[in-house]
Amino acid sequence: MAETLEFELVSPSKLLISQPVEMVVVPGSEGNFGALPQHAPMLSTVRPGVIDIYQKGAVVNRIFVAGGFAEVTETRCTVLAEEAVPLADLSRDAVQARLTAAREALQEADQPLEKAQAKNRIAVAEAMLAALS
Repeated sequence: MAETLEFELVSPSKLLISQPVEMVVVPGSEGNFGALPQHAPMLSTVRPGVIDIYQKGAVVNRIFVAGGFAEVTETRCTVLAEEAVPLADLSRDAVQARLTAAREALQEADQPLEKAQAKNRIAVAEAMLAALS
C-alpha cells in the first residue's frame, strides 16, 4: 500500500473531509502545489480554484474552494476554506446567475468595502466557471 497523508478540508460550518490520501493538489496563491507524505512544513493562502484528491495515482475527487488557508506538515494537509463545493455539484446556470448577481452588486456598491466584497464574489464566480470548463 502506498504511503499516505491525512487530508482535512474544513469549511466555516463543518469538517467536510478527513481521510488518508496519496496526494492532494491545492490552488495556492502562488500557484498550485501538491502535498505528498513527508512534505516539508508550509503555510499558504488558497485562491479560488479546485482541490484534486489522488488515490492509486488518479484523481478521485475534485472540490471547488473559494479561498482560505492551507497548512502542510509531513503527515497532514489541512485546508481551511471560505466555501467548498464538490465540483460535480456545481451547475453552469447557477454559477452564471451567481456571477450576474455579483456584477450587479458591484454596479450598485457605494462604499469601498461593498465594492471589494463584490469584486471578490466576481472572482470566485469566474473561477467556478473556469473550473467547469
